[in-house]
Amino acid sequence: MANLKEIRNRITSVQSTMQITSAMKMVSAAKLKKAQDAITAMRPYAEKLTELLQSVSATLDGDAGGQYTSQREVNKVLIVAVTSNRGLCGAFNTNVIKQVKVVADAYAGKQVDVFAIGKKGNDVLRKTHNVIANRSDVFDSLTFENVAEVANLLTDKFVAGEYDKIEIVYNQFKNAATQLVMTEQFLPLAPIQSENASAGDYIFEPSKEEIVLTLIPKSLKTQLYKSVRDSFAAEHGARMTAMHKATDNATDLRNQLKLTYNKARQAAITGEILEIVGGAEALNG
Repeated sequence: MANLKEIRNRITSVQSTMQITSAMKMVSAAKLKKAQDAITAMRPYAEKLTELLQSVSATLDGDAGGQYTSQREVNKVLIVAVTSNRGLCGAFNTNVIKQVKVVADAYAGKQVDVFAIGKKGNDVLRKTHNVIANRSDVFDSLTFENVAEVANLLTDKFVAGEYDKIEIVYNQFKNAATQLVMTEQFLPLAPIQSENASAGDYIFEPSKEEIVLTLIPKSLKTQLYKSVRDSFAAEHGARMTAMHKATDNATDLRNQLKLTYNKARQAAITGEILEIVGGAEALNG
């Protein structure tokens, strides 16, 4: 059994760790509320914009979407991995990295590159994949303008023929304890052909083609912004949950150490009493 001083040092160390994890939990909880409100307010708009775009484009000819909907033979694939800049958030980053590898394996024999948004994903994936860029600075100021700049960069690469397909891998926020790893196709756009696509008689001004070509860039920027916002909220939810569990574990460990310390101290006191009693008996004898 460790001596009393070692146990006291361990108790002090665990208490310091518990204070840090508890503080990080409270910070993440405060940030989560704001991030959750932002993504909850944005989802209906993003989903309706995508639905509108798909509904209108489904009634057009196959090439009406222009360069954004051109279906080419897939030889070069770009995977956009959205992770975080900081750790201590459980399996949040690990799940995205694993999914990126699964998607990359699905295109075996093809050129597969990675575009990292987040420092953690970049640090790990660059060891096994070709990471062409890292835009971890997006999280320093998470605004639509900064994400739109990244969306324009990805769009330009697809239009220029550098890549035949672009996919996004990120964590979708469900609740504070649950994050869903999502893989979404960014480009090319594939309109959903439905039986009701031509239902209704609408007058389009300007033309239907012009509306689609105007909506597509906006939809792409909104889709990427929603993915990054989802990941940002999921990160704080995962960190809050991880720090909550870490605080509970530290509390249990501290209580066990205190019990061990008290037992050791009581044993030491009992030993000292026995020595005193034994010495007194020897003197009396």
